[in-house]
Amino acid sequence: MLASPGQVLQAVQELWGNGQLADALSTSLTRAALGLLFGAGAGLVLGVVTGFFRLGEELLDSAVQVLRTVPFLALVPLFMVWFGITETAKIALIGVATSFPMYVSASGGVRNTDRKLVEAMRSFGLSRWAVVREVVLPGALPALLSGLRLSMTLSVIALIAAEEINSTEGIGYLMAQAQNFSRTDVLAVCILIYGLLGLAADGAVRVLERVLMPWRPTGARQGAGR
Repeated sequence: MLASPGQVLQAVQELWGNGQLADALSTSLTRAALGLLFGAGAGLVLGVVTGFFRLGEELLDSAVQVLRTVPFLALVPLFMVWFGITETAKIALIGVATSFPMYVSASGGVRNTDRKLVEAMRSFGLSRWAVVREVVLPGALPALLSGLRLSMTLSVIALIAAEEINSTEGIGYLMAQAQNFSRTDVLAVCILIYGLLGLAADGAVRVLERVLMPWRPTGARQGAGR
């Protein structure tokens, strides 16, 4: 039977009181954050390289596009063989899932940068990497934040899948234990937490948009995130 809202609230109090919820939440947040850091970072670097350098596009873009079509859930058995049932496998899965949205957004944002402005900066003697730092990245910022929003959302989705890999701690472990003991109240708590994590991730990017792009109207920021 489904747990009532009162039972779910009691489960939250129970899990928080005995420390299980705090420990599980800390573990899951660490996994998601590390996976996002590595994945979004790799996607950003590859996106800039393929978007700004023709050679980078010719060498890397086709391979990345092929990999992007593979569902990250299909990689779970492969990662278990490569890394074993370890934290590395979980973080790697989250990293792969979060890398592609950032790659697509970064590559597209860099390509859409005003080439005349880039050439003008080059004529002033700036190196290519200086142009990337001073012109290209600021110009691609709306696209980068859009990619970050998608990556952060996917980090939560991938976290759910990653914590199914024989976890012994984390929110996924709490869910597995709740399923074994038919604790629907605890299951509801875990599902609620995953949902709140996704909401918090989206909210964090909205705050970044307001801080980094205060000149943009709210409607434009929301449109960039769609």
